[in-house]
This record gives sequence, C-alpha cells and structure tokens, in this order.
Amino acid sequence: MLKLGQVFLVALLASVSVLSAVADEARGVTYDGRSLIINGRRELLFSGSIHYPRSTPEMWGDILQKAKKGGVNVIQTYVFWNVHEPVQGQYNFNGNYDLVKFIKMIGQLRMYATLRVGPFIEAEWNFGGFPYWLREVPNITFRTDNEPFKYHMKNFTEVIVKKMKDEKLFASQGGPIILSQIENEYTNIQLAYKALGTRYIQWAGTMAVGLKTGVPWIMCMQKDAPDPVINTCNGRNCGDTFTGPNSPNKPSLWTENWTAQYRVFGDPPSLRSAEDLAYSVARFFSKNGTLANYYMYYGGTNFGRTPSSFVTTRYYDEAPIDEYGLLREPKWGHLRDLHSALRLCKKALLWGTPSVQNLGEGLEARVYERPGTSICAAFLSNNNTRFPRQVMFKGIEYYLPQRSISILADCKTVVYNTGMVVSQHSSRNYHQSEIANKNLQWEMWRDNIPTTSDAPIQSKSPLELMSTTKDTTDYLWYTTSIELYPTDLPFRKDIIPVLQVANLGHLMHAFVNGEYIESGHGSNIEKSFVLQIPIELKTGLNNISLLGATVGIPDSGAYMEHRFAGVHQVRLKGLNTGTLDLSLNGWAHKVGLDGEKLRIYTQGGSHRVQWAKAKGLGQSLTWYKAYFDAPEGNDPVAMQLGTMSKGMAWVNGKSIGRYWSSYLSPLGKPSQDVYHVPRAFLKPTDNLLVLLEEIGGKPEGVEILTVNRDVVCSIIHEKDPATVKSWKTKGGLIRTVADDVKPRAHLQCAEDKKIVKVEFASYGNPFGSCGSYSVGNCSAANSQKVVEQRCLGRSQCSVKVERKNFDKAGSLCPDVLKTLAVQVRCGNGKSSPSKAGEGRDS
Repeated sequence: MLKLGQVFLVALLASVSVLSAVADEARGVTYDGRSLIINGRRELLFSGSIHYPRSTPEMWGDILQKAKKGGVNVIQTYVFWNVHEPVQGQYNFNGNYDLVKFIKMIGQLRMYATLRVGPFIEAEWNFGGFPYWLREVPNITFRTDNEPFKYHMKNFTEVIVKKMKDEKLFASQGGPIILSQIENEYTNIQLAYKALGTRYIQWAGTMAVGLKTGVPWIMCMQKDAPDPVINTCNGRNCGDTFTGPNSPNKPSLWTENWTAQYRVFGDPPSLRSAEDLAYSVARFFSKNGTLANYYMYYGGTNFGRTPSSFVTTRYYDEAPIDEYGLLREPKWGHLRDLHSALRLCKKALLWGTPSVQNLGEGLEARVYERPGTSICAAFLSNNNTRFPRQVMFKGIEYYLPQRSISILADCKTVVYNTGMVVSQHSSRNYHQSEIANKNLQWEMWRDNIPTTSDAPIQSKSPLELMSTTKDTTDYLWYTTSIELYPTDLPFRKDIIPVLQVANLGHLMHAFVNGEYIESGHGSNIEKSFVLQIPIELKTGLNNISLLGATVGIPDSGAYMEHRFAGVHQVRLKGLNTGTLDLSLNGWAHKVGLDGEKLRIYTQGGSHRVQWAKAKGLGQSLTWYKAYFDAPEGNDPVAMQLGTMSKGMAWVNGKSIGRYWSSYLSPLGKPSQDVYHVPRAFLKPTDNLLVLLEEIGGKPEGVEILTVNRDVVCSIIHEKDPATVKSWKTKGGLIRTVADDVKPRAHLQCAEDKKIVKVEFASYGNPFGSCGSYSVGNCSAANSQKVVEQRCLGRSQCSVKVERKNFDKAGSLCPDVLKTLAVQVRCGNGKSSPSKAGEGRDS
C-alpha cells in the first residue's frame, strides 16, 4: 500500500507527463484560414529578407538587431545551392556561407526564420542558385518531371533539412524556423513543360512534406500547390492582386514585397517610397493577411562572381537597411511605426470578425471587431492616387491623404497613416579617408594577349563559352590567324577592312596583332550583340584574339540548362577578295586570364609577376595593385571606382565584386561607381587592393571612402498624427503613454554619436528634402535657436510642432499651415563635409 507522500509523487509525475505531452503537441507550427499558429499561439508576422552570403558574418548580428528594432520578427533567407555544393558531393558551410550560424543568430534574438530551400531560388543569383555541374548531368532537364533533376534536387533538399534537424532549428524542435519553401515562382515557366510541369510541382510538394520537418511548406505564386503546401503571393501590391490561398483552411501569406527594384548595369536609379510600401502592407493586413515579407529588408553586396547576368554588385540598396548596414530613413522608421500600429490591432486582426463599409468612391473602411467587447480596429482607405479626402466613420470626420490608409486601433483613434511620415529622414554621405588615401601608390602589370600557339583548346569553330569555362571564370579567349597577301588588302585608302563578330553574350574585347581594338556588349534584356569595327591588317600573318566574357549566368526562365554565350560567327569585310567567313577557320581557346591563374590578387600571388609604376590612362587587360591602411573610425568603408571602366576588384584576396563604370544609364551616369568594402576584409595596415581593368582606366582617381548617415532630418506638419509610440493597448482599450499626442520632430543619431550641428531649421513653410531644405516665404526667426536648445549635444531629441514654441504672438503667417523642417549633423565632436560626386543620397 502506497503512503500519502508516494501517492502525491505519483500524481505529480503523472501531471508533469501530461503537461509535457501537451507542450510537445503545441510545439511546432500549424495553420488555419486565419493565420499561422506557432507553438499554440497566433502571431502577426512582419518578415524581412536578409541573405547570409550577401554580407559578412561580422555584420550579421548588427543587421539582425536593426531588423528586430524595426519591428521585424521573422527573417527570410534563401539557401544557395551553388555556394554550398560547388563541386558535386563536396559541401561548404563556412564563412559567410555558414547557414547554421546565421539561423542560430536569428533564434538567439528570439526571432523566427523562413528557410527558402528552393533549391531553385532565382534571387538575381548566378544560375538561379544551381551549381554549374548540374548542367552537365547526362539527360538532365531542369525543373520538370525529369528523373536526373529530381534525384539531385531531392538529395540537396534532404541535405539541408537534415542539417537543420541535426541542429534542432525547426520550430517543432524548439528552433526558429517556422516555414520552409520548396521551388520558387514555378508558375512563370510551368506552361513550357505542360503535363510534365504539373507532375513535377505535385512531386516537389509531396517530396518536401515527406521530410517531416514539423513546420509548413510553402510555394510562392503557385495556385496549384498540393495540400498541405501553402501557396503565397509575390509582388508589390498583394493586398489587391492576390487571389488568395487555394484552400479556405490556409492563411494569406506574402513572401515577397519588393522594397525597390534590383538593378542591372545600364539601369537608372530605382526607388520605392516609404509611403507606397507602407500602404501596400497595411492594405494586405486589412484584407486578412497575417504575414508580409519585405524583399529585401537588407540587400547587401553581390561579392565575387555571385550575381546573375548583368546584375550590379550592390543589391537592393534602397531597402530599409542599406548596403552598408545603415538605416535608410524614413523607410526603416516609417515601417517600424507601421508594425507598431498593427500590433496595437493584434487582437482584433487575429480574433475579430471582418466587415467592409463603402465610404464613397475609392473610399472604404475595413473593420475587425469582436462583438460584445471593446476590441475593434479599422482601416480607413483612400485608394485615389491623386486627391486627399475627408470621410465620416462612426460619426467622426477623418482626413485621408491620397492613396493612404489610416489605422484606427480602437476604431476611433488614428495611430498611424501610411501617407504621413513622422519618422526621421537621413542622407547618406561619403567622405574621403585621409589615412587610407595618404600613400595610395599604384603599380601595374598587363595580362598576356594569346595567339593560337598559346591557346591549348583547339576546334574548327568557336566553342560555346559557358560549357568551356564551366563557370570557373568569366573569360574565354578565342584566337585564330589569317595570312594575307598584298593583293588581299584594299588598294584604296578610304576602304578599311571591318571585323564583324556575332556574339551570343555577354561581353567581348577584340585584339588584332596584340593591339586592343574595341569592346562590345549586350544587355540584361538582349544579351547577344554584333561588334563591327574597322581594323588594320598587314601583309603576312595576322592574329585575331577575342576575349569573350560572361557577366553572370542567367537566373530564370525555362530550359536554363540550354543557355549559351560567347563568339558565334566571325567575318572579315572589305577585303579585295570579298567577305571572308572565319567561323570555320580553326580556333584555339584559352580559359581565363593568366593573372587569375597566378592569383595575383592575393598577397602570395602578387609576387609572381613583375609590376611597374602606373601612369595616366592604362591599357586594356591591365592589373593594378596598391596598398592602403584601414580608414579612420568605425564607419563602413567604400571605394570610388568612377575613373575605371570594367573589371573586378579584390581587397586582401577577397573579391568585392564586378565593377562596370563605363556602362552608363540613360541618364548618362554609371549604374554603380561606389563599391562596398566590408571592414571584416581589412587589416589595420598594408591592405592589398588589386583591380583587373579590362578596357582602360585611371587608377589615380580611385578613392577609399568612409560612409555614414550622420545627416538626420525631420519634416513634420501641424496636422500630422503623433508618433505611434504615443499609444499602447490595455484591456482592449487604447491609452496614451505621452503627456500629449501632438506631432513632434524626432531626431536620433546612430550608435554613440551626438548632434554636433543644426544645419537647418525652419518653422513656417519650408520645402525640399533631407540634405537640400530651403526656407519658404514664411519662417519663424527663432527656429534655429529653439532647435539648438533642444538638440545640440544630445544623441536624440524631440521638438514639439506647436505655435507657442516658435510664434508666441501668433502673428506668423496666420493663414499658413505650419511645417517644421530640421536638419542636423551627428558626429563624435566634429563634422566633415561630404564628398563631391555621389555625395549625399537618401
């Protein structure tokens, strides 16, 4: 017979066992038609794409923390097959490819993760993430019901899932991963494969679900995603374009909301306003959405040869966190405030009953409320893109700017409007580094221009470039020779032979008898091109050497295994004997440049050639090297390459990516001429900088820069809402946490910096943007003094936008709606001017 204490112990152990079973059952991720349910709880999810290979591990922590401070609670990343398995069966998860470390850091910050396994990812990434060796698997056809492809796709997916399981990184194991994605935007190419495509997508979903991760799988833009896989939306306005999940028991998820537009060489700048981005997200959540992902939240840098065809080294720099890891304001702050406003509506959005009220043409109220309680939230929308409107809702009049949404967290109080930015603005500044540029002395070495005797790969006609280089380099030499007699050459001086080369892409440099003649290139839209250039030929043997090059492998489309590049057809025109087709003349090929093979961009390899002092405009195919010390301070580092043409740059043996300053946009400027150099690449002194210049440039114009966003601004109108921080929810009611809820100009410096100067202040009707404000015809004389009293010497300050602060008599332009514009400079005690050129941007 058990004693009382023993009975109690047995009961206690039984209850613990039951609780443990309940906890195990709750752990993981399920879903219904309303939302994801994570570990038994519904959540509003604000997600941001941050790709681990596009920054350094030393930057990850800071970027993730800034994302969390911005209200993001999910980090989305692709998995990059070609960096993890560059050689079949040989895996690499080191350095900035350390996926496990990245996911663990997300978990340590108590954030969730979405793992987009793919393994096709597109992502403006070389070959869409596929390793080159996959192209050479016999009888393979990518992304269709093809056994060789399915075998390798499944194998890599299993490798990644096992790696995550082994580290207990799925939410079902207590880790941060709440969603996984298989395939990517397959609907864009599905029709090309007909029934094979339909069978493939069904197989892919079933295969993924069979891996039993304990979290849902998703397919983006895939209406026929097989159950239980969730189909999701990609695009700029999924609140209006998404037709919804393919089953009523699946939630509405938005996997890509493009924060700007990625750029290719030749593109002009592309922007997306903070107001437009906020409107799209508020619209989606007002229409039953519960997860929205910003693509990208931090774009980063395409190091080395990682970007796809023609994509710039800088990636989604216009995201809320810019390429250097600095906050791009007001985008970051305006979205942070949006997330806070939506969280004030959490109970209504997740448990309320939705309804829609028409308030007039282009006007509506979307309401979520729980009958019998005070829980209520409303989204008042003005969908007119040109005109603001006044609307009546529940007996109260509200002002709605054009194409904006006001969020009423209690169906009465406006806590946020997507079109009214009350967060601060910032301007990015580049400064010449005194230390780094002090002793920048350039040396040069010219690569060899081969002839047929130097090129080992022989064929009758020019070989296809990618299948010859196997993506080990951008470059492939094509060489041939032709012997001419005096009677072959034109007798008249006004007739000159013309070399005509049809090229499948992407770029080519032509040399005749060792002399550089001309370059030609395609574009991201049309990669092939024809180069026609007059050339000088001589009696006797003439050597023609063509350097073909890719600028990344295309990342999308059907039948990706059948993409081609390089020299296709060669003709000589203008000879006495007529047009001479050299396409079958016999060609010799050489993979890569000698400087690449010698690795002269590394410290050890740089001693393998004889360098000479560089002077003036250099020749084509010239390598340059110089040494510099790390710039002063801790600000990010960049390099100005506007005086160079086309090539690649390395710092201490690490490639910072391709540059192409000579490819101008329609605006007459390079798509990118400033390049990020991560601090993690640098040593305190004697950093080796190497440039490979393909066409010709002036290295004397190269500058090492530091980058900051020390210029901080605010522009607030009298009728703007107060910051969303002024409110909190308690018992379903909205309560103020500030002394008042009047609009204020809020200014805050980064990290340990303080406001060292008020560069502009005007209360009245100022105009302009951050970095270029101007005083209007109405401005309070004491504007500068008021702001200086409240802000100088502080890391952050707040200035109330009300007349008694600036116009106690009330006589300043009484009929003008007042605006306060402020621009300050942050620093460590002194300020320096921004560099001319790219200088400031927003």
